[in-house]
Amino acid sequence: MPKRCFTKASKHLPTASDLNINTKIAGNELLWKMLEAQGFSATVSEYKLASVIDNELLKKTYQALAESAEYKEYISEQNREKNAEKEIIKFIFCALMLPNEDFINHVEEKFINWDDDAEMMDQLMMNFLQKPSNVNFNQFLSKEKADFAKDLMLTVLEKEEVCKDLIKPKLKNWDADRIAALDMIILQMGVSEFLFFETIPTKVTINEYVDLAKEYSTPQSGQFVNGLLDNIHKELMAGNKIVKKALPKNSTTIT
Repeated sequence: MPKRCFTKASKHLPTASDLNINTKIAGNELLWKMLEAQGFSATVSEYKLASVIDNELLKKTYQALAESAEYKEYISEQNREKNAEKEIIKFIFCALMLPNEDFINHVEEKFINWDDDAEMMDQLMMNFLQKPSNVNFNQFLSKEKADFAKDLMLTVLEKEEVCKDLIKPKLKNWDADRIAALDMIILQMGVSEFLFFETIPTKVTINEYVDLAKEYSTPQSGQFVNGLLDNIHKELMAGNKIVKKALPKNSTTIT
């Protein structure tokens, strides 16, 4: 064989390191619990997640993992201790993915709401790592919370006029049609909780919607929403129109 041909062919031959790959991570018990978890494959299929994988980014992440001290310590142990199985997956997620600008840019490109959802998704992943057997990938949001969100949305739509009749007189010099649309929605949600959700304390309602206004609306929205909800709350309390009841001891509010 001519030397040039041998050189070309040798480029595709496996190196010593290629032949000596440790496959322990491929059998990680927590990883397989994830892959075999209820609804995982259905969710991957439904949202076509296979199509958003960046193979080059995946390769770089694996290379970073293989070079890390954490991985070398992990593969040095022959047994599969549960905490070690969890910690190496946590290391990949928290140390190799979340701080990686290429990973964040890739996710932001594929999921336009990542800025809003990132914190929640981080928490969901941490919850999964703690109790993987309790996670249903088809139902990351509990039925209780999903039902609450649906009930709140329907109530805001059905009681729009009732809520606006309470909001508009408090606007004073503000034209209801000119205030930020999101502020009006937030106010309607707050008033709906005052009147129609008996187990949510009014203080919780006000605090939650002021925080939402600060986070998602204009710089002045937090103070604006706080003032209006506080005034409406006082008016409703004075007229004995707010009726709240305590939750059972084993329950929590959904907010």
